[in-house]
Amino acid sequence: SSSVLNMSEHLSCPLGFGHYNAVDVCILETVVIVLLTFLIIAGNLTVIFVFHCAPLLHHYTTSYFIQTMAYADLFVGVSCLVPTLSLLHYSTGVHESLTCQVFGYIISVLKSVSMACLACISVDRYLAITKPLSYNQLVTPCRLRICIILIWIYSCLIFLPSFFGWGKPGYHGDIFEWCATSWLTNAYFTGFIVCLLYAPAAFVICFTYFHIFKICRQHTKEINDRRARFPSHEVDAAGETGHSPDRRYAMVLFRITSVFYMLWLPYIIYFLLESSRVLENPALSFLTTWLAISNSFCNCVIYSLSNSVFRLGLRRLSETICSSC
Repeated sequence: SSSVLNMSEHLSCPLGFGHYNAVDVCILETVVIVLLTFLIIAGNLTVIFVFHCAPLLHHYTTSYFIQTMAYADLFVGVSCLVPTLSLLHYSTGVHESLTCQVFGYIISVLKSVSMACLACISVDRYLAITKPLSYNQLVTPCRLRICIILIWIYSCLIFLPSFFGWGKPGYHGDIFEWCATSWLTNAYFTGFIVCLLYAPAAFVICFTYFHIFKICRQHTKEINDRRARFPSHEVDAAGETGHSPDRRYAMVLFRITSVFYMLWLPYIIYFLLESSRVLENPALSFLTTWLAISNSFCNCVIYSLSNSVFRLGLRRLSETICSSC
């Protein structure tokens, strides 16, 4: 307990409300962060290995973006080792400000990559359904790689001003005391991030999925009308092979996107409120931050439960590991 008390002198315990429960709160924070770090790293390593072991997954062009998200989420888990090790060991406080800035910047960039990939996935599915004949000419592997490179460059540049003293890149729930007390958010920088990242990504996703499901409903209605007029096997086969797979896959990706925004919406709202000095609550800061970071593990669960090809690849990977053991 003495080592935990020494640790709490150098680290910020956002959930602490008094001196007597400070140690218990620090232990609770440590358990939450260590557990999330382990789950994020293990889950995304599993996704990466399954994609390499399941060739059928590469038939989807969105596999490029899914794998990019998996690597970004894996790096989130690796980055979370910084606060994990800081909480598990005695902190000397050396270069604390630089550690906070680098950690906050890296986390923000990685989550920006995930958000941009989700927007690109929605555009990809929109093109696949609205332009099925010219889709292969529009979406090529070369263009997909260029798009992914641009996503990484854009994400790195948009948060770069935080290193020059213009606000905080959006990381709350601070572990180090310097992050909580000396590195403050800025309303103008927050507005800059919202206008150039959060709002455009949300608009693109809402626009594309609205039209995707609208088109799918129209095709379903047309298929039902054809079945009513011509109740033959040829009509059923022609109708069912058209847009049903695209719709099912779009539903999988829509679930991933919905969970992403449900977990990140409290974080974004608190980010805006804290930047405008309307609300400042350490407990909410910690909870919203690590709730948002937990999305890096949720993607793995949703994809494994929703995609049959992924489940098949996961089963083959498990069989290979078990047979080798």
